[in-house]
Amino acid sequence: MTKIEVYTKSWCGYCRMAKDLLDARGLDYTEIDMTDDPGKEKEVIDRSGRMTVPQIFIDGESIGGYQELREAEAAGRLDGLGNDKTERKKEPKMDSTPRKMVVMGSGPAGLTAALYAARANLEPLVVEGAEAGGQLTLTTDVENFPGFPKGILGPDLMTAMREQAARFGAELIRGNISSADLSSRPFRLEIEDRTVLAQTLIIASGASAKLLGLEAEKKLIGHGLSTCATCDGFFFRDKRLLVVGGGDSAMEEGIFLTKFASQVTIVHRRDQLRASKVMQDRAHANEKIDFLWNKTVEDIRDPAQGKVLSAILKDTKTGETTEVPCDGIFVAIGHTPNTAIFKGQLEMDETGYLITRNGTATNVEGVFAAGDVQDHVYRQAITAAGTGCMAAMDAERFLES
Repeated sequence: MTKIEVYTKSWCGYCRMAKDLLDARGLDYTEIDMTDDPGKEKEVIDRSGRMTVPQIFIDGESIGGYQELREAEAAGRLDGLGNDKTERKKEPKMDSTPRKMVVMGSGPAGLTAALYAARANLEPLVVEGAEAGGQLTLTTDVENFPGFPKGILGPDLMTAMREQAARFGAELIRGNISSADLSSRPFRLEIEDRTVLAQTLIIASGASAKLLGLEAEKKLIGHGLSTCATCDGFFFRDKRLLVVGGGDSAMEEGIFLTKFASQVTIVHRRDQLRASKVMQDRAHANEKIDFLWNKTVEDIRDPAQGKVLSAILKDTKTGETTEVPCDGIFVAIGHTPNTAIFKGQLEMDETGYLITRNGTATNVEGVFAAGDVQDHVYRQAITAAGTGCMAAMDAERFLES
């Protein structure tokens, strides 16, 4: 019997997604909850050499985290393990009947679209994407979503939205839409080993965290470099950390990290933050947080040692570089919309955001966009949910016409 071990934290969104994937495959696993257990944290670092969760072991061998688990599944490396009863198809299959609606993405926009479409008897198919639940699964407290006066954990909010959409008949499946032919209706969508035809498509695939573009990042991700404080912050107890960015996400990351770190320094390329006033006030009031203004990260040391030792910062006004010692770096510099597969088919701006008109319609009839793929101004959970509602109603009216 294959032995699968999963090291997790209770608030970790990627941990939930990893467990969901294993559960969907019918695979037995042992969950090792590291929440408030420094001994287990040291254990997973000793076993894997990485400071990020989840960490997954198969027969004692570390395969990495959630993304590596997905890659292992796609490559067929999970086939036949333990009690896995799923049957992989050697040849792609095509659904014979076109779907009335396919929703791409399962964040607030996608799930709200699915909810409205399901209640309109459109039987939507939701393709959840690589990060089921979107960015909110990686967020701790959500304090500004209406209806939750005491706040709610991001993963809990997305779980509730998912259950609500499913209750009314939305079908949710794991996987990515790897390619889409929008040249004629029904649209042809490739989802791993399956081809789906759709009369309408709602694109709500969200956005992915940007990295700095440094060569050192490739070797240091999971070894002191992270894009998710809620996932990895606990590995840095009593450490000196840098957070790169100046928006709400950077302030949220920095404030969260003060629960563990001895000192958090916000590195920002300008001399003023672009975060909301309430988040700025909270950051400035936190005695563990200080700021380095007009600085960009030129390099990170030291990939050769496999851990973060310092950052090389460049002054944006003088050009002078300085080396700042640190034990970890968290990058929070914004996101890139997940729209690459639609280049050449849908109109988008120079940064990849889809252009919509008359509500949520794109330049292709029957294709609609909602959430962060078309919003580079507001980018809030509530505005994403609102555009998800709009997209479902726009698609319903399109089908009726």
